[in-house]
Amino acid sequence: MAEEKKEKKDKFKLAKEFKAFISKGNVLDMAVGLIIGSAFTAIVNSVVGDLLMPVLGLITGKVDFSQLKWVLQPEVLDEVGEIVTAEVAVRYGVFIQSIISFLLIALSVFILIKVISGLKRKKKEEPKPEPKPDPQIVLLTEIRDLLKEKETSDK
Repeated sequence: MAEEKKEKKDKFKLAKEFKAFISKGNVLDMAVGLIIGSAFTAIVNSVVGDLLMPVLGLITGKVDFSQLKWVLQPEVLDEVGEIVTAEVAVRYGVFIQSIISFLLIALSVFILIKVISGLKRKKKEEPKPEPKPDPQIVLLTEIRDLLKEKETSDK
């Protein structure tokens, strides 16, 4: 009976710890970053596949990079035209597209970090207003200055 209570208590403690972990700001920020990163990856893949690669293909002689491959074993068709043995190929064009996607994502993250660092630097460089002195110190300073003035005028 005591062991059952201890197991329930341990499970409850584990649930509390998990809730505390999940509720931390860092975990939530990471989840938001992951979601935004996924959406950003889709955008970059579209930019690469739909915008850059066709232009690059046009420049290199109307080559569709996604179709570039090195066929190791051609596909075998029967009399009806159905595939009996699938083609075995190294699709290096898709690899080239993936490399370009990676470089674009890395460049975008680099630029984002530079911009954020620049904003942080500007915030740090802004001079903070000097704190106002204590009113008692201001009053004592005025009294001191008046006494000095009186001393110099009496001489």
